[in-house]
Amino acid sequence: MNALEDQLNINNQNIRESFENYMEARALVREARSQYFPTVSVGPAYSRSQTSSNLTSGAIASSSSGKQSQVFELPGEVSWEPDFWDKIRNTVRSQQYTAQVTAADLANEKLTEQASLAEYFFEIRGQDALQGILDAAVDADKKSLDAEQGRYDTGVDDEISLVQSQTTLASAQSAAINIKIARAQYEHAIAMLIGKQASDFSIPVLAKTSAPPPIPLGLPSQLLERRPDIAAAERTMASANAQIGVAYAAFYPTITLSGSGGFESSALKNLLAAVSRFWSVGPSLSETIYDGGLRRATVNQYIATYNADLAAYRQSVLTAFQQVEDALAEVRILSDQIKRQQEAVNYAERYLKLEQTRYDTGIDPYIDLAVAQTTSYSSQQTLADLQIQQMSASVTLIQALGGGWDRTQLPTPAQVTQKPSAADTTIQH
Repeated sequence: MNALEDQLNINNQNIRESFENYMEARALVREARSQYFPTVSVGPAYSRSQTSSNLTSGAIASSSSGKQSQVFELPGEVSWEPDFWDKIRNTVRSQQYTAQVTAADLANEKLTEQASLAEYFFEIRGQDALQGILDAAVDADKKSLDAEQGRYDTGVDDEISLVQSQTTLASAQSAAINIKIARAQYEHAIAMLIGKQASDFSIPVLAKTSAPPPIPLGLPSQLLERRPDIAAAERTMASANAQIGVAYAAFYPTITLSGSGGFESSALKNLLAAVSRFWSVGPSLSETIYDGGLRRATVNQYIATYNADLAAYRQSVLTAFQQVEDALAEVRILSDQIKRQQEAVNYAERYLKLEQTRYDTGIDPYIDLAVAQTTSYSSQQTLADLQIQQMSASVTLIQALGGGWDRTQLPTPAQVTQKPSAADTTIQH
């Protein structure tokens, strides 16, 4: 299963989608940070023109009539908007928190897919165990049919006992065939999770069901540090809070410092001469006087968004506690039930042995033996089903506890701001 988990982390397309969303969010952080710095642009240009020769009125017209001219330009512009009101800083913070949200979403997606893989894997092992029980039932029913056929041929039993034995065998064979459907479906589900075609993937048969290892729980408050979905909800709330600061900045004037300069000449050889220089520089200020309540409405919008995210965060915490308690109760109750069911299996096997002896000695008819066989194999199937449930419940509990993830694995604002390295461009285990 560990090998399958490794393939899942690399090839699962849902994880890949979440990873690319994280990469996109990191790029948006760098986009927001770019506003801290000036914008510098250059625009070399060349133009050649000729005036009309049909200009006959006025001294200017007659002097420029029909003449050609050319202009070479090498201008440059610089503009910068100082962040006096923290608009840019809050925008960067909001994007950093959003990037942390996507990082937590990626961790949560990995946890979800890994839990699904583990559950399907244990289901397959459980189906293999059930297959073994049903195959054993078929073998036992075949032996019983052979014995009943002999008793019928010698006149010891009547035809109804023979037909009952044939019916029991056919039913067991049908059940043994039908159980292969569930195994195939779980196998195909695992193939999908690890990014392979179902027709090219198979898992060897191994009948094995066992009690899950004990799970350390710790304090309930640690859930706030363990679960990536709770971390995502908290970071979403922080991002919304930063957006409120961005909205408030709109109430203050926008100040822009800009300048332009360069070279301009009608002859290329003189383009970079000192006399070809031109420049201009100066600040500008703009302030919205009236906007019909737009800015106030925008602030109220982000306040409402923050309050909604706060409620979602609290709900995530409550849901986490519920899921943990549900999984704990299920694991505990199933453990007690399995103990009782194991006793039932032991009693059913003893009942079958006693009834087999009575049947072999001719004391009881075949119908009594058939009932004992059905009771024994039904008890074993129930036990196997409970063990499968217990393993699945343990997977659910581990998932509810965060699967070993904790808040220290969430990238910091500085880390999500950095340009991705080569190692970041692939999904890490």
